[in-house]
Amino acid sequence: MIDPVRELKIRAELLHKRLASNDAQARSRLRALPELVRADEAALAAAVPGIRRKHCLAVVARECGFSSWERARLALAGEPGAPELGALLYGRDAGVLHHWFTTYDEARAHLEALPQAPRSYLLTYKRHFFVADRAFVASLGLDPDDPDWRAIGWDWARPADLAARSRLYAKRLAATRGTA
Repeated sequence: MIDPVRELKIRAELLHKRLASNDAQARSRLRALPELVRADEAALAAAVPGIRRKHCLAVVARECGFSSWERARLALAGEPGAPELGALLYGRDAGVLHHWFTTYDEARAHLEALPQAPRSYLLTYKRHFFVADRAFVASLGLDPDDPDWRAIGWDWARPADLAARSRLYAKRLAATRGTA
């Protein structure tokens, strides 16, 4: 399994190479950058010669729901107190309902009040928290019975084991390969 920070670095490298080969789809991904969000095709093409690896790192970080490469690096590396945790844990399945919370304490209290079976998971979306079920975790391409869930205490926001959360990030990124 590849380290999640390394995974994003590789994605940035691939994006940079695709930009150099004049790939239109790669160019359109540059709209993830705030300065190019409203750029038309001509403006994107004009911007490509000035795009450096740091810009590509910012693009892949934003595609994962982080506001910057540095914040993505902190979260994916398992740094304690990372200021945000991205949006990797929220899939495109809009038909699934969850219990949403604006504070960690509310989400944690809700999780603790639930019965142990079936298992629920405290997950994050940017700076918000939600509690989801096994089916949702599976829809993300993650194994709900992975031992790393137990290691983190089924709590993505404040995991008991930061290395286990980093491994789960890597597994989630692996599940998203080819979609970015």
